[in-house]
Amino acid sequence: MCRMSALAATALVLSLAGPALAREAKPAPAPTIAAPAGPRPATPDERALAQRLDPLARAAFWAREADIDPMDAEAGVDLSQALRAMGRYDEAMAAAQRVLLARPDTEEALLEVARAQIGKGQGFYAIEPARQAQAKAPTDWRPASLMGVALDQAGRPDEALEAHRQAIALAPENPAPLTNLALYLAAHGDAAQAETLLRAAAAKPGASMAVRQNLALVLGLQGRFDEAEKIARQDLPPEVVASNMVWLHNAAAGPAAAQRSWDAVRTAQ
Repeated sequence: MCRMSALAATALVLSLAGPALAREAKPAPAPTIAAPAGPRPATPDERALAQRLDPLARAAFWAREADIDPMDAEAGVDLSQALRAMGRYDEAMAAAQRVLLARPDTEEALLEVARAQIGKGQGFYAIEPARQAQAKAPTDWRPASLMGVALDQAGRPDEALEAHRQAIALAPENPAPLTNLALYLAAHGDAAQAETLLRAAAAKPGASMAVRQNLALVLGLQGRFDEAEKIARQDLPPEVVASNMVWLHNAAAGPAAAQRSWDAVRTAQ
């Protein structure tokens, strides 16, 4: 019986019992029932620890965070990044687009949409989100560098080269835009200049494994397999190195011999 019904029934009994009883009797207070505790968002420390997980575990963690609070832009962006790391580009793009529905000005979500489109090999559709991100953060090198990759995929190499140079001008000490320009040059037949840029990038503080592996790739494409393998072994397990070396031998023998595309092995950042 609800509280109002219980009080009504008590009032009826008291009126039948007479005035004296009505003065003495008091209705018992309704019990207080605590609301069930819902799932709580992760703490900043828990979120920092999640960044160390493998992509599958990160995706599960950030999907939970995004379910708890659909307005949590950090959760949506990090979910997109984890899905992209697994090659699940359509899902990554959908996660970033959900962030943009709630917060259209989120630069990180725009960058993730662009990266997902590039990952799918559909650079034309990455141009607009990269341009929007660039408009929101004109001093950030990342939109310009992504624009370079997107324009190259879209068959606009001159504009792509200009975008890569703009990214380097914005962050001359950062190894990532140097690496992306090097990959552009290697893809357009200038492996020697690509090697020079990658060696410069690898020597800079904060150079990632991706920079070294791209250097190994460019060396291998020039037929310098021993050097390429030595660098590759710094970061990769033996079975992965062996697979990559097979691909490099095939690629060096001619385009028809390679079974994987350039975009499948290079690492744009």
